[in-house]
Amino acid sequence: MTNEGLLCWSCGKPTGIKGKVFRADTCVDCMAALRSCRGCKHFEPTRRFQCIESIEKSIPEKDKANFCDYFQMRDVIKVPGGISANTESKDSRKKNFDDLFND
Repeated sequence: MTNEGLLCWSCGKPTGIKGKVFRADTCVDCMAALRSCRGCKHFEPTRRFQCIESIEKSIPEKDKANFCDYFQMRDVIKVPGGISANTESKDSRKKNFDDLFND
């Protein structure tokens, strides 16, 4: 059984959110802020300011709710044994690329 949508970045439990994540949204199990850097698909600890987007200044508390314009929820699935990124297949990525050039 898999659970799609936003999983809590802190406890890994499903939140039931599949659409927009609001600043006030929190995990019902651990109360972690969901619209935070840690819950964003752009969060990358090895990058400048820990974000793959070119943000102008660091957001100091990555686990607190914020108003970042780049926020997009992480698209992950929960599978037996842990959490996995919901990645597209090679064919799907190629089709998406080819669609960019279709009129």
